[in-house]
Amino acid sequence: MRYLFALLLTAFLANPARTQPTHHFSLGKSDFLLDGKPFQIISGEMHPARIPREYWQQRIRMAKAMGCNTIAVYIFWNYQESSPGNFDFTTGNKDVAAFIRLCKAEGLWVLLRPGPYVCAEWDWGGLPSYLLKIPDIKVRCRDPRYLSAVTRYVTRLSREVAPLQCDHGGPILMVQVENEYGSYANDKAYIAGLRRLWQQQGITVPFYTADGPTDFMLEAGSLDGCAIGLDSGGSDEDFAAATKHNPNTPAFSSETYPGWLTHWKESWQHPDTAGILKEVGYLLSHHRSFNLYVVHGGTNFGFNAGANAFTPTQFQPDVTSYDYDAPISEQGRATPKYYALRRLIARYSAQPLPEPPPPIPVMEIPAFTLQPYTSLWDHLPPAKLSPQPLPMEHFDQKSGMILYRTRLIGHKSGTLTITEPHDYALVFLNGEFIDTVFRDGGNWTVKLPKTDVKDPTLEILVESMGHINFAQYLIDRKGITDRVTLNGMTLMNWETFNLPLTAPPAASSPSAGSPSRAPAPSAPATTGGLTRGLFFRGSFDLDTTADTYLDLSAFKKGVVWVNGHNLGRYWYVGPQQHLYCPASWLRKGKNEVVVLDLHQKEPAPIKGVTTLY
Repeated sequence: MRYLFALLLTAFLANPARTQPTHHFSLGKSDFLLDGKPFQIISGEMHPARIPREYWQQRIRMAKAMGCNTIAVYIFWNYQESSPGNFDFTTGNKDVAAFIRLCKAEGLWVLLRPGPYVCAEWDWGGLPSYLLKIPDIKVRCRDPRYLSAVTRYVTRLSREVAPLQCDHGGPILMVQVENEYGSYANDKAYIAGLRRLWQQQGITVPFYTADGPTDFMLEAGSLDGCAIGLDSGGSDEDFAAATKHNPNTPAFSSETYPGWLTHWKESWQHPDTAGILKEVGYLLSHHRSFNLYVVHGGTNFGFNAGANAFTPTQFQPDVTSYDYDAPISEQGRATPKYYALRRLIARYSAQPLPEPPPPIPVMEIPAFTLQPYTSLWDHLPPAKLSPQPLPMEHFDQKSGMILYRTRLIGHKSGTLTITEPHDYALVFLNGEFIDTVFRDGGNWTVKLPKTDVKDPTLEILVESMGHINFAQYLIDRKGITDRVTLNGMTLMNWETFNLPLTAPPAASSPSAGSPSRAPAPSAPATTGGLTRGLFFRGSFDLDTTADTYLDLSAFKKGVVWVNGHNLGRYWYVGPQQHLYCPASWLRKGKNEVVVLDLHQKEPAPIKGVTTLY
């Protein structure tokens, strides 16, 4: 008997989810059914990858207090698999199973949105950039090389999420198949194959698709037997489109937008609160299920922000903040929009809504000055040689910057054309800065002046600003993606230096490859002669920690690290000048800040402020 008890206890500890009450979620003709009864999904979306793990619970409780009974969760494939077969589901906010279990612990259901493609204003829509090393790769289709990688991802992710389905005692009610496929392509066999792959890996809950409420999108993107998600559905006409396409499955608003995304060079987006209240009021009064995209956006820390492009020469990179003008701010605070939605949802709730948790403290930090201490050119890796420039992905580099160098033989001055620079390039001649080239708009030429140097050295430093994450121009390699010409002559014989910027350099540790800077006759060496690409360093002391926003308005364009954590990109063109720094990345005592700026030349101050703008 004792032996039997020990076996049962071991089984309980090994798989506690199976000891939890199970539930049956199914698709009626017009309603979702939970244990056989109509169930209205009131979902708020948030993404664990965009939220410091320490704040997961607070953000979930904020959504619950606003009236949500469900959390929609995007999983970003490229955040979980850094290189082929190298998955991480345990480190920090990559532990997606822990986030889902936390939703259950707080009494909320989950809509799982695992991709493989998700869009989400995330770098390449969540697809892993290692696929771009394949020259003729096709994605979101039945290209066998793509499907092989997808199968590896689905198989591995299913191990994390299959035990967390509601019919296993977890909170997952439904799983989305792909994302807005009808906006991209029309291979319904691909969509059907994805669903079959998830089923083969143990996904037993219902599936849904999500597309715009138009006939062609619904025809190309939906799938028989799946619920129909509408991005967005806020009127009788929208739901009539879904019913026309399939009258035997429920439809819901899978993305109802209380806010919107912001690109660099735009103003912050602030959609009208009256509009979202009208739409949510319609959904509640008609007992329609819906998902607020997003109830809380979070932050595109590091290099995770994506970009949009709707013409061959357009490029609209997203800012670092994913505040999205959502009801719950980037820093986790309730906004006026939050309280307006809370009052509206409460009118339809059978139970009083819980009170929101206390706001997370935020603090100011007095200004401190950062001094230049080294440059990118002092920390170059060994050069890689190629006849013509090759993109980052050829070298297994996902993000950051890349430097190209060649000698000018034949033409020495004139019209330099970079085809195509992805995304922001600085051109140097004999170590002197000449001009910048930004990908957007297709003007990729620079005038090179005459020099007295026999064979001038040309260098082009290119910054990736995020892979395109939506629509037809998804194949988006970074760096120089074709060729460089001078007065029509193709320039050959390039040295390439990969600069992924995974961490800032130490003060006195030039890399082993740094002597490769020597061939440039007038190249800037350490801080005295530098004109671009400087690292700045400074520090501040704290007696206590709290959230803050670092004000980078005295700098120009670059990236900032705090105690080794990459807060993301800033750019003087705006609108974002303040970068969010969570308290968990600060410490009592000394805190170090490092900034890499592409244009700043002089020391400049930074301070901590309490708001995004």
